[in-house]
Amino acid sequence: MRAYIGGHQTVSTNDFIELALGTPVELWLGEEGETEEERAARLDAARDILADNPELPDDVARIAAEVIEAHAPELFNVVPLTRPAGRRRPSRKGAAA
Repeated sequence: MRAYIGGHQTVSTNDFIELALGTPVELWLGEEGETEEERAARLDAARDILADNPELPDDVARIAAEVIEAHAPELFNVVPLTRPAGRRRPSRKGAAA
């Protein structure tokens, strides 16, 4: 099955992320082995994008929070912890002063 977003075919998770951000992930995270000149150019481009779209960090944080909330168990293999029935923490009310 093929997935399309706004006429663009997505074939990987990075494709979805890039379309959600409107920029490649590597722009923000960098790439292994980049030179100092490449890093400086990348950061300069990122600053320009943020200057043109100051809401981008808030949008990215909102999208990330929504994804985590909706998919936390699958993404992070989270298992809720429960306390055994009948065992309670000792009360601090009677603790020596």
